[in-house]
Amino acid sequence: MIKELVKDEAILSTPCEPATAEDAAIAQDLVDTLLSMDDAACLAANQIGVTKAIVALADDEGNAFVMYNPKVLFGMGAFKAEESCLTRDEPTKATRFMKIKVSYDELVDGELKARKRDFVDYAAQLIQHMCDHCKGKLV
Repeated sequence: MIKELVKDEAILSTPCEPATAEDAAIAQDLVDTLLSMDDAACLAANQIGVTKAIVALADDEGNAFVMYNPKVLFGMGAFKAEESCLTRDEPTKATRFMKIKVSYDELVDGELKARKRDFVDYAAQLIQHMCDHCKGKLV
C-alpha cells in the first residue's frame, strides 16, 4: 500500500528496531511507496512512519531491492557529498565512501537470510544514506 511520507523529526530521529520476517508487509508498503514516486531512488521504513530497520532501493528498470537490518561494515574512498532527502527540506553535507561492504538480511521463502555484499559509487552513497535513516540520524 502506498503510504504518505513522514517529515516528523521525532520519528525520523528515532533509531529503528531490528526487522523480522514478520515485517514483510512493511517492506511491501515501502516498495509500493518508493515505486509510486518519480525520480525516487531509495526509502527507509521510518520515512513512512515505521521505525523498523528496512530500506528499499529502486533501479532504473522500476524494480526494488529490499534490505532488512542493513549495516555498513566498512568503507573506502571517503568523499564529501551534498545530499537531498525525500523527507528533509534542505540538502545536507555528509562524508560518504565510494566503496562499502554491507551486511543485511534478505527475505527468502518467508525467512530472513544473512547476506554481505559490496556496493560502489551511487548505490553505495544511497545505502549509506539509508543506514543513517535506520540509526535515526537526520541527514
